[in-house]
Parts: sequence; C-alpha cells; structure tokens
Amino acid sequence: MFPFIFRRIIASIPVLLLSSALVFFIIQMAPGDFLTPLKLSPSGGEEKIRILTQQFGLDKPVWQQYLIWLKNMVTGNFGQSFAYEQPVLGIALPRILNSLWLVLLNIGMFYPLAIALGVYGAVRQYSFGDRFFSVLLYFLLGFPTFFLALIVIFFALQLRFKTGWDIPLNGMVSDNHASLSVLGKFWDYLSHMLLPATVLTLISLAGFTRGLRGLMLDTLNSDYVRTARSKGLSERSVIYKHTLRNAIIPFIGTLGGLLPGLISGAGFVEVVFAYPGITPMLLNAIGTQDLYLIAGFTMITLFLLVIGNAISDILLAVVDPRISYH
Repeated sequence: MFPFIFRRIIASIPVLLLSSALVFFIIQMAPGDFLTPLKLSPSGGEEKIRILTQQFGLDKPVWQQYLIWLKNMVTGNFGQSFAYEQPVLGIALPRILNSLWLVLLNIGMFYPLAIALGVYGAVRQYSFGDRFFSVLLYFLLGFPTFFLALIVIFFALQLRFKTGWDIPLNGMVSDNHASLSVLGKFWDYLSHMLLPATVLTLISLAGFTRGLRGLMLDTLNSDYVRTARSKGLSERSVIYKHTLRNAIIPFIGTLGGLLPGLISGAGFVEVVFAYPGITPMLLNAIGTQDLYLIAGFTMITLFLLVIGNAISDILLAVVDPRISYH
C-alpha cells in the first residue's frame, strides 16, 4: 500500500503543475487589467498600485508572473485579493467553512435516504412505492437547482403564513445570533441550512437512487446470493451484508470528487438563499477579475481532488478484496 501511495504522490506533481499553468493562463486571457478595479477605486493610490504591481510581478511577462505566483503558493501565500484587498486565504477560508457545514448536512441527509430508497426499489421492484418514488425523483431531476430552490421557498412561505412556523429563508444566522445560548446558536445555524440542504438532497437523489437500484437488482440475481439464501441466511443479511456491499462498490470510486465537493459550495442554491458560501464569492471574483482569489481557490480544489481520488482507490481495496495495490 505504501509504494502505491508514494507513486500517487509522485504522479500528482506534474498533474498539479500542468493544472496550475492551465488555470493561470486561462484567467490571464480575460480582457482587462486585474488592477483596473483598484485604479478606479477611490481607495486606490498610485503608490499602493505600484507596490502591488512589484509584489506580484504584474509589470513582468505572463510566464514570470506565473512563476512568482507558483513560488508564493508553494510557501502558502495564495496571493492578494484585489477586490477585497486582503490575503486570499483570509477571505476564502471563512467561506469554505460556511459551505463545508452546508454540504456536510446535505451528505448526512442524502446518503441514508438515497441508500434506503435504492434498496427499497430493488427489494420491492415494481411495487406502488417503487413506481411512486421513481416518478417523483425523475420529476424533481428535471428542475434546475435554482428553480427548485424558489419552489421550496414558496412552499416554506405558505407554511409560515398558515401555521406561523418561521423557517429561515436566507443567510446563515439570525439578527439575534450573538445573544443566543450555545444550543440556540447551534439550532440557529441548523435551521438556516435546512432548506438549502433539502434542495441539494432532492436534486441529487434521482441519479444515485436509480443507479443503486439497478446494481442491487443485478446483484440479487447473482449465483452467490442464491447460494447465501439456500444456506438459510436471513433476508436482512442477504440484502445488506452480501448484496448492498457489492452493489455499492462502483459508487466508492466516485468518492474522489466528494472531498473537493465539501468546500466547493452548493452552487446557485447559495445564491438563491443568500447563503455566505463559496459560490457568491467566486461570482463576485469573476465579475471583478480577481485573479488570485479565483486561481487560489481553484488550486485548493484541485489539490483536494487528487487526494480524494487516492483515498477512493484505497477504500476500493478495503471494500473489495479482489483489488490489491502493490
């Protein structure tokens, strides 16, 4: 296992280097100057612009700017955000943590529900419940994320008017958050994340559930499952210990994208619910051509993707004894 991990580390170096070059030069192709917003800002001064230009080598050729940025990034300096006039890590880390909690809540809701529906659909194939959930999930799959979020907000408002149950619809905390107890603050965070996480769960359910259902059906018809039943094993043991464990193996290979997904935010759901996560920050950075903020966050995501793929390969070897890395 250790030689495999070492080889993956060595192989990831050229991948990260090529990815960093691609990201940097694509962003550089955008029209305009990255210091233009600062030059137009009342807070911008000639001396300040000159210092930033020299610090990040913006008066040098593009390839030299890339080398300076790469050198700084290796030492943990992801550059300066021109729009926020702060270090990139100082701006990105709080937003990453906000998105992390939202995505973790989504995962906690999604996987138990998706696995339960997938197993139910396979065990109760073509039953009323199987057909009902299949139609419902495919119906939800056809909605764009932001549109489903607006529908959820509409029904939440109807519920508020009819029952008086005040479900938070935007932001991450209430106005009186600072005065709440520890338990109250926890519930305040959770209540604000509940609707966005629900939307993310509904959008993701259909594909995973139908895929797991199909794999479960294939596995249930396998010879070793019939052998397990003939030996007198309980149906619960056959389904969860033998069938589900083998049917879920293909999905473990997709866990490599889960790690960067934890910090990548919840897309336009964050925008619709005015949640202070990664996506609103990146949209603002794109609009202001904030080079180092975009490139720095992209590199963090790529780095986590490489780590996530290595972890998924290791988990495959743990779950499937037929796989061995030397």
